[in-house]
Amino acid sequence: MSVPSVARVVIIGGGVVGVSALYHLAKAGWTDCVLLEKNELTAGSTWHAAGNCPNFSTSYGVMNMQRYGLALYRDLAAEVDYPINYHVTGAIRLAHSHERMMEFERVRGMAAHMGLTMDMCTPDELQAHFPFMETHDLEGGLWDPLDGDIDPSQVTQALAKGARAAGGTIARFTPATGVSRENGEWVVHTEKGDIRCEYVVNAAGYYAARVGEWFLPHGGRRVPLTVMSHQYFLTEGIPEVAAWSKEHGRKLPMVRDVDSSYYLRQDTHSLNLGPYERNCQAAWITADDQMPEDFSFQLYPDDLDRLEWYIMDAMERVPLLGSQGVQRNINGPIPYAPDGLPMIGPMPGVPNAFEAHSFTFGIAQGGGAGKVLSEWIMHGQTEWDMWAVDPRRYTDHADASFSLGKALETYGNEYAMQFPHHEWPAERNRKLSPNHERLLADGAQMGAYNGWERANWFAKPGDDTSEAATHTWDRNGPWEPRVREEVQAVRDGAGVIDLCGFSRYGLSGEGAAEFLRGLVAGGLPKVGRMNLIYLPDSRGRVLTEMSCIRHGDDDFTLMTAAVAQWHDFEILSRNLPEGLTLTDRTADVTSMLVTGPNARDLLAPITDADLSLGWLTHQNATVAGKPALLARVSFAGELGWEVHVSPEDAREVYAAIRDAGAVPFGMYALNSMRIEKGYLTWKGDLSTDYSLLETGLGRFVRLDKPQDFPGKAALQAEAAKGPSKRLVTLIVEPGKQDAPYMAAVFADGARVGEVTSAAYGYRVDAAIALAMLDAAVAPGASVEVEVYGQRLKATVQESSCLWDADNTRIRA
Repeated sequence: MSVPSVARVVIIGGGVVGVSALYHLAKAGWTDCVLLEKNELTAGSTWHAAGNCPNFSTSYGVMNMQRYGLALYRDLAAEVDYPINYHVTGAIRLAHSHERMMEFERVRGMAAHMGLTMDMCTPDELQAHFPFMETHDLEGGLWDPLDGDIDPSQVTQALAKGARAAGGTIARFTPATGVSRENGEWVVHTEKGDIRCEYVVNAAGYYAARVGEWFLPHGGRRVPLTVMSHQYFLTEGIPEVAAWSKEHGRKLPMVRDVDSSYYLRQDTHSLNLGPYERNCQAAWITADDQMPEDFSFQLYPDDLDRLEWYIMDAMERVPLLGSQGVQRNINGPIPYAPDGLPMIGPMPGVPNAFEAHSFTFGIAQGGGAGKVLSEWIMHGQTEWDMWAVDPRRYTDHADASFSLGKALETYGNEYAMQFPHHEWPAERNRKLSPNHERLLADGAQMGAYNGWERANWFAKPGDDTSEAATHTWDRNGPWEPRVREEVQAVRDGAGVIDLCGFSRYGLSGEGAAEFLRGLVAGGLPKVGRMNLIYLPDSRGRVLTEMSCIRHGDDDFTLMTAAVAQWHDFEILSRNLPEGLTLTDRTADVTSMLVTGPNARDLLAPITDADLSLGWLTHQNATVAGKPALLARVSFAGELGWEVHVSPEDAREVYAAIRDAGAVPFGMYALNSMRIEKGYLTWKGDLSTDYSLLETGLGRFVRLDKPQDFPGKAALQAEAAKGPSKRLVTLIVEPGKQDAPYMAAVFADGARVGEVTSAAYGYRVDAAIALAMLDAAVAPGASVEVEVYGQRLKATVQESSCLWDADNTRIRA
């Protein structure tokens, strides 16, 4: 077929994800969209996918996406009149330990928040679901009745039929060969002619990195993707399985032994075993093994030796697995992002370009991915906060070696528990503070923040600093007494924390202030002062938070979270007027926070700054003889100054601060102190799931200002009606663990909200949680917080600030 010369959207890639995106765009009325596929639909990873369809995910955003997609699939065949082999068999996940059961409890609670029912099981209940299994060594498990498997080709073709019926165009055997940009539009080149379009989507599966190279001249980056070799095999038919299916009229439920790292499911009357092995292999990563131009409907040679341990373990679990020979082995390419989650959303640095690739579970996530991507294209935002899959979560540290090392680590630990104090070791030390060696010498235990290494806590001789010690959900690991000591040192004296990696931008030029006023919900600081500014989306939800330092009428420094570097730069640069200059200065300046009641006395001998200037002021001065910007703020909620210096001067400045008596403290202590103050974290408490008014940021919103900032009308309507929910501070019965993100909150047995962040407050000696609750839940109310399956009593506080509520200490 010929291709149209003009389209609104061109999608490159005809797997389940690209077709789902076309389907959702067409169903929403965007009918002038074209999908290009170099071969036949499903010719890539979709073709050889196992087609498993779990709701389970430890990411709330990803679970939401999977929940939506599986519900779509259950009705899709009838909607488009296309047969789909979709077996909703249910599935069990096996737990070998109490820690795994706690993970299951957490996911069960998140699922319930979405209206999904998952049940915790005893070993006997597991065996009732799957009678051919040994359970003597199990702690228990989790049952999801809506899990199952679907035919990947059929579901893709069904989505394609629905897309065509709604007006979408699919061009098979039409490879895209490149892109160019003319007059603010994209031109996608094909062997059948060029297509001029407004938006372009890279949904090219394991070819996404190659397609991504086309966008390098237009501001793009190397796509952080690694192709992994994934195997699963099918046994010959097993009579006992056939007899069970005949007797019960259905397939056996799926089994996932996540501690051993494999899934096992019925396929016709055979069994399908798919391990995620530690001794995994990446593909097409060497000069003599390049990715071919077309690998459609092809596989790698079998490599069953790699799976030997997993096969033996699975046969011990389900002896029937070893009763028959192998019928077929599938060894095919699947793309992996460094964290194993897909990349869906705006292409970093490139206007009107989007990505939807790197799906390790593309069939389960394809339906939801199409919804999310289509919303991003059509509306510039998504119904749910989808930062977990946003391509901008990786920045310049995610080069080829980083992507490979993390993909190998992630694949080999596909089912691993994500403990709150555990740091994965692969590909560390990508970005180092100038004080890195000094921090290590002081006992720093490091964590990675957008590739930057920061101290989480400082160990003393004899402390257990092994990786194994972090494999716990509990608060009270080897770090706990040290974090308590660090907080006490800040509370009673003065501490210093090295905060390398703040995302930092310079904005200047005539009209810069007015430009910002059109983006932010509130006001700007006066010259010589600083404040927080909040940028809403069109619904009035929290897009991002920045510290705004004003040097002149139209001269600003804007600072934000380390992980927000590319996300927030794009927000600022998207509609930047001519004449304004926006520069990313993240690598040009580094920071440290000196804070505590003795901070003024400590700094006075080593700086010429005027330390009598009040809270939220800033000044240029010298510290230890080096040029510095001192900002009178403290995320710890104590008297303090952020000291911003060049990386070249940071060692001497930090050494002078330490020599003056400042005690080093880490991110765990800072998190404890910020939550006592009710200070909020980005993509925890602050997200596009909640509005500024719901989040309690009304004091940063000026609905009467003349600028028509994004979300103004939505916030005006919300203010008139009153928010239906609000962010509150809870003091929680001090169990062994802090409440995880999205932990459910109950009042009188009914679910009334969810936790957004939690930590122990060592200055107030209480377990604290920030939670978004129904507005009807009043201060002083007694509630319960579900923490890894245990309901702990909690009380809604009158104020969000539990420490120094009148800010006497911070203003001292």
